[in-house]
Amino acid sequence: MSQAKTALITGITGQDGGYLAELLLRRGYMVHGMIRATTDVERSRLFSVLEQTPDYAARVDLHVAELTDFSSLAVMLDESAPDEVYHLAGQSYVQHSFELPEYTAETTGLGTLRLLELVRRRAPAPTFYQASTSEMFGESSAPIQSESTVLAPVSPYAAAKLYAYSLVRAYRRAYCLHASNGILFNHESPWRGADYVTQKIARAAAEIAAGRRSELVLGNLDARRDWGFAGDYVEAMYLMVQAAGSGDYVVATGESHSVREFCELAFAHVGLDYRPYVRQDPRFFRPTDINETRGDATKAREQLGWTPKVSFNELIVMMVDSQVERLAQDSEHSGASRPSATAQ
Repeated sequence: MSQAKTALITGITGQDGGYLAELLLRRGYMVHGMIRATTDVERSRLFSVLEQTPDYAARVDLHVAELTDFSSLAVMLDESAPDEVYHLAGQSYVQHSFELPEYTAETTGLGTLRLLELVRRRAPAPTFYQASTSEMFGESSAPIQSESTVLAPVSPYAAAKLYAYSLVRAYRRAYCLHASNGILFNHESPWRGADYVTQKIARAAAEIAAGRRSELVLGNLDARRDWGFAGDYVEAMYLMVQAAGSGDYVVATGESHSVREFCELAFAHVGLDYRPYVRQDPRFFRPTDINETRGDATKAREQLGWTPKVSFNELIVMMVDSQVERLAQDSEHSGASRPSATAQ
């Protein structure tokens, strides 16, 4: 019997990290994950996966490290000795990057440099996946974005991601690394962070329907995004790492929907018209924003055999149902429902 492969996932307690860890564990991998000293593992999807399948726990090992600290990353690589590295960690909020531009550059940009330096020094070097983003395209003039579309970031987050993307391409060429960039468009799930607009909407729809709150305040309702399901997108990451050669791949659904549409469908799922409850406030507009993203995943489909499975409507239903279930569980634990403050 061949020895099980070993994978290292940075950002393992995030949305994508949890879905990816589950995929790899199902395939028999030993999985190592990078966490920070302050990470609350019990609130992560990874913890949920291990609770549901306790047998997986014996094949998961967590390492405390920081993208800003080369020595901690080096120890982690030595201890895990991975065959594959999936680099998902970093400051990932666009809005926060305007407030914390230097920290974003340090973690998302230079953190990738530190990791690549360690990877290329190992013999043999593990295969490497870098989580890139459609935010790198900026306000593109192209109606649909592909691997050949010009990259013109308009936020500190996107600029840091472009630096990391460029490093992967440079190291791939200079050191013959099997290193790929996944240019992922927006991807959501019930485990999406609470600060993301899709999760804000799903939570508000459930809470307003339950009488827990009265309104939701958002920024630009007409911004359009290509939204997919995170569980589908981690399969694309896996396929990139397994491919005979490395490259850069757009991962997207090819559809574009507005924040307003997301609100309409989410509230309709709980029997409400969103319009009396959702208010737009210019204070929540970003200093610079992208009007629309829509990705062309032809290369991923033709070269990796990847296609998304979960539709936009199914994704919204999944997220809202998860929030409805959360409220029901909260009520069972508390014995009574209590009003909550308006979330923004």
